[in-house]
Amino acid sequence: MTNDIRTALHDLGRAFAAFRENNDERLREIEKKGAADPLTEMKVNRLNADLTRAIDAADAAKKRVDLLETALSRSPTDKNGDWQEAETFTRERKHALNGDFGVDAYRNYRKALGSYIRKNNAGSGVDEIKALSVGSDPDGGYWVTPDMSGRIAQLVRETSPMRQVAGIVTIGSDALEGINDLNEATSGWVGETEARTETTAPKTGEYRIPVHEQYAEPRATQKLLDDALFNVEEWLAGKIAERLSRMENTAFVNGNGVRQPRGFMTYAAGTPTASAFSVIEQIPTGASGAFAATNPGDALISLVYSLKSAYRDKAVFMMKRATLAEVRKLKDGNDNYLWQPDFQVKQGGTLLGFDVVEAEDMPAIGASSLSIAFGDFNAGYQIVDRQGIRILRDSFTAKPYVKFYTTKRVGGDVVNFEAIKLLKFATS
Repeated sequence: MTNDIRTALHDLGRAFAAFRENNDERLREIEKKGAADPLTEMKVNRLNADLTRAIDAADAAKKRVDLLETALSRSPTDKNGDWQEAETFTRERKHALNGDFGVDAYRNYRKALGSYIRKNNAGSGVDEIKALSVGSDPDGGYWVTPDMSGRIAQLVRETSPMRQVAGIVTIGSDALEGINDLNEATSGWVGETEARTETTAPKTGEYRIPVHEQYAEPRATQKLLDDALFNVEEWLAGKIAERLSRMENTAFVNGNGVRQPRGFMTYAAGTPTASAFSVIEQIPTGASGAFAATNPGDALISLVYSLKSAYRDKAVFMMKRATLAEVRKLKDGNDNYLWQPDFQVKQGGTLLGFDVVEAEDMPAIGASSLSIAFGDFNAGYQIVDRQGIRILRDSFTAKPYVKFYTTKRVGGDVVNFEAIKLLKFATS
């Protein structure tokens, strides 16, 4: 497995070197002739795509190594010389190395869930119901519908870049409320015996982020569920997770706040102040729909230093992959590339020393587009989870179909407008 990641890193370095060499040639042609040869342009674009695939391969190799490290970090507990328990752990660890975690409880859960989806609790055995139950009411002792949030939420996190960088909190009500501290106390200098006049105290504001409901309702015939030869749980979880993930991605970036989270891209341009805080600063590139022809990287440097130093330590760039492909071609005045591959296998690489997060919900480069964001999203954007994903099996209201009504409640909004900046592809 270490050979896999070593090979992936070697291929990544080789792909970046080839891209850099040919892009240098493209830049020389532009400098001499005013435009690059179309064949050179095509070659650079092909090598850029090869570089993207090398980054993806290295990232996948790293994830496999992380999985192995997690499995190997467990240690067998040998109680009173019980070697059988240690041998059981060894077998489970071998299963983990092959991608099968070998956890008996999880196997029972999968078996019970398959039975539940095909039938219902009434047709399930006692052991199956126990496997699906998360507890019972102390007074009534009712059974709880199976909770799939752990399985599906993990998939959502893996496919939602905002959840990797934004602040996340789980609440028990329908909204998150907090305080905005936008002012400071006044003060002054005074002599030993001079009178002290009253100074003003700072004033605070508040924000409120409501949670909104996502839902999905896939259907299947009872006959299909009875006769299905594939893994029903994985199919259902994958389909629902993919849909909810796309909805969240879009809303956290571009949502209008009406029955959905509000995205950070929807706020007006401006410099946040105590009197007008709900605006996000936009830095122009100096050219409409493009980087400036001369010193194109200067706009990115201006973007970085428009952010206060308190936020830059955790700041990241956010852009879609097509935009990143253009950014990779930029160089500074000393002929150094602004973008560098990250050999710790962080997928987007680094730009001016800051990590890059690929977010396909960001707009493509165009006239006056806001195609690159930079900031500390953990401080700037708050995601609010009310509850995990819930599934309700309904085999009665749409016969012969079985409906799987699935819901999740989530909110999101900007809470610190100073912490996020946007690059505008325009002259001003």
